[in-house]
Amino acid sequence: MIRKLLLYTLISGLFVPSVFSRDGMWIPSLLKKYNIEEMQRMGFRLTAEDVYDINNASMKDAVVQFGGGCTGELISGEGLLITNHHCGYGQIQRHSSIEHDYLTDGFWAKSRAEELACPGLTVSFLERMEDVTATVLQGTDTISNPVRKSDRIRLNSGALEREAANGGKFRAMVRPLFYGNQYFLHVYKIYTDVRLVGAPPSSIGKFGGDTDNWVWPRHTGDFSLFRIYAGKDNEPASYSKENVPFKPKKFLTISLKGVETGDFTMVFGYPGRTTQYLTSEGVNLIMNQRDPDRIGVRDIKLEIMDRYMKKDPVVRIQYAAKYAGVSNAWKKWQGEILGLKKNNAVAKKQQFEAAFKNWAELNNLWENKYREVLSGLQTAQTSYAPFARASDYYAEIVNGGVEIFSLAKTIQDNLKGLQNQKEVTSEWRSALLRQVGRFYRESYQPLDEELFDRLLPVLNSKVDPSFLPEQFKTMMAKNTSATALSAFYQKSMLADSVRLLALIRTAKADKLNKISKDPMMILNSELRKKYEEEIQPKVVAMEAGIEAGMKLWMEGIMQLEKGKALYPDANSTLRVSYGKVEGFMPTDGVLYKPYTTLDGVMQKFNPAIEDYAVPPGLKDLYDKKDYGRYGEKGKLPVCFVASNHTSGGNSGSPVVNFNGELIGVNFDRCWEGTMSDVMYDPEICRNIILDIRYALFVIDKYAGAGYLLEEMKLAN
Repeated sequence: MIRKLLLYTLISGLFVPSVFSRDGMWIPSLLKKYNIEEMQRMGFRLTAEDVYDINNASMKDAVVQFGGGCTGELISGEGLLITNHHCGYGQIQRHSSIEHDYLTDGFWAKSRAEELACPGLTVSFLERMEDVTATVLQGTDTISNPVRKSDRIRLNSGALEREAANGGKFRAMVRPLFYGNQYFLHVYKIYTDVRLVGAPPSSIGKFGGDTDNWVWPRHTGDFSLFRIYAGKDNEPASYSKENVPFKPKKFLTISLKGVETGDFTMVFGYPGRTTQYLTSEGVNLIMNQRDPDRIGVRDIKLEIMDRYMKKDPVVRIQYAAKYAGVSNAWKKWQGEILGLKKNNAVAKKQQFEAAFKNWAELNNLWENKYREVLSGLQTAQTSYAPFARASDYYAEIVNGGVEIFSLAKTIQDNLKGLQNQKEVTSEWRSALLRQVGRFYRESYQPLDEELFDRLLPVLNSKVDPSFLPEQFKTMMAKNTSATALSAFYQKSMLADSVRLLALIRTAKADKLNKISKDPMMILNSELRKKYEEEIQPKVVAMEAGIEAGMKLWMEGIMQLEKGKALYPDANSTLRVSYGKVEGFMPTDGVLYKPYTTLDGVMQKFNPAIEDYAVPPGLKDLYDKKDYGRYGEKGKLPVCFVASNHTSGGNSGSPVVNFNGELIGVNFDRCWEGTMSDVMYDPEICRNIILDIRYALFVIDKYAGAGYLLEEMKLAN
């Protein structure tokens, strides 16, 4: 008995996903079962039903998935929504031009009529979530073949989704939790008419730029405003001038009280993906191969983009969102490596595995089951590593790096529909002209040509030759210099927009099909064929094998922790995390306070450095100390940090206080704690939050858009 108690103490100390309040992304429908008592002990004054209720209006009805990868929250009864500036960045860019540079100058609609439509942008409201494990796994007990078992799970899930979709009224998705040990159904209502209402200039909304990204202390006004529109019945409707502002079931009251160290905080949103339960070999692969490989490629991409963007304001607008997308993960991966190494992540995982083995042996489960499970997972990760490397380089260079390859794919996909046809329809021409025209508008050939010159040698040298097509290796052997690669690029018809667009407008089917013979088209085709036929299928199969092993490993962990609360990894579904406002000590001798003020903005101000430019209007308000009701003791709060467990996808998430009032908008994590996707450390993992008072100050005092506050509910 003493041995068992000591062993349990050891495991509890090593097992990273603990039940302590600052760790976890919890399912809102299960708060009453697992979390609400602890939340209330920490100061939360609401009930579980106030947070999540399918029969009555609750906080979940004020939170949306914004686009495909962020969160937003309703702050008025007129469909007004706040999210991050970087979440709305792509939309702001699309509406920007040299004449109307909303990225640089900001944008504020002076009336509803001036709000800008954002085609393709959606917001999703969760209607309900439900544990459907029994139904999804029905009939799988007697199936031993893993492929057939997966097929049955897909069939069962599909039937549930079709029924819940209610003829297209909703979007329904069944998602696995704990690597398939549990399944939840999520039902959403999707609104497609979303319009840009306001955004500060990048010198506020992106203050600090990539220099400060993932770093504390932070001084960024990272917010933008949108409005959801609906049909006159308040139901989703395609864009129309006849649509009216959406009337939400619930919107958040905004607190002007501010925050203090130790205050309770809750984050509600859609975290993307975490892997808290990985084995030591899985963590090792991330830390020592995958992150470094991708960082190396993005070093080159960012250097090239930055150089061209600084030369030309048109290129700056074209590539602003692209650069931000490349840079964000690039810097996050660097912090993740540092955090995992500093936290001795691999060693800690190995210690847990050793302790788990002892527990399994005591319960006669090691030799019969878990020895094979763990050794199988370690072997699978080792076999997977070279395929993961090839896949990562193809993803960074071919599928998402050199832009002319994406143009080649667009043309090739369209030409497939033209094969064996003698006539070309006007619809086909128009569709392709739109796609190709958009590509040329949003790209800059000299920049892309240098990406081609610099990145192809990386692909050739870093990926095992067996993963490269012969056509590519032959081409690289003939073109050994950047000059030769540039010549290859320039000879392609795809590099001549005038010629290509003219051909699409007028040529007959037989001549259009000859575009496939262009050397760049052939090169792209061969690279993609190699990836799609020889690399991707193996990667998918290996990942499926690892997932199957992880399901059994997770089953063991759940058995070990039976009767205790465990949170599943994030998977872009609605989650709750809770913690408190608190600073941290990232390294010996350094102690960070949990908040920043406008004083820090001005201390960083440097007109010679783009990341630290300050708009004159903001500086004028600072000089006058004209903070209105948003200041506190002669200071204007800007950002604060808390110990909520967050991830990508939590960008734009509401951060609420003990009363459920909005006190901030989540937008980042501290660099020292970015390893929290893999291993959460409560001592240094902090989420970075925009103080809502700074957003209100910018809207009201800086932008002169105080009329927007009239539709909000403010609490003093």
